[in-house]
Amino acid sequence: MNVKINDNVLVITGKYEGRTGKVKATSPKKGTVIVEGVNIHRKAKKARKANEVSQFIEIEAPIDASNVMVICPSCGKACRVKMDTTGEKKVRVCGKCGAVLDKAYSSKAAQKAAKKAEPKKRVRKRDRKAEKEQNAE
Repeated sequence: MNVKINDNVLVITGKYEGRTGKVKATSPKKGTVIVEGVNIHRKAKKARKANEVSQFIEIEAPIDASNVMVICPSCGKACRVKMDTTGEKKVRVCGKCGAVLDKAYSSKAAQKAAKKAEPKKRVRKRDRKAEKEQNAE
């Protein structure tokens, strides 16, 4: 399943065809996704206490993951998702423009991760004191 939480998707088939929304939840075993504002169902909620009121609640029901396409944030079009290796990790890539869809592995984030990967230089306390004394003079 190429759809992840917080992706913007376009519904390509069914009653809600043409609508876009954000993915709220995914269930890979069932192959379904819950999209914000799509596939709205009314559910009856019964009053459980004396001071509560029975009511109808509108909830988003899951739809099949094959009925949605990811919208690329850089080109703004619905696209098929390709898998590509960037460094050590596999990342999702737009099939049309080639932009990285995974926010954690975009170019800026990859650079930050590379900086964090470098080990910190260990300095002894007495060396720090010596540096401070030299800077003070």
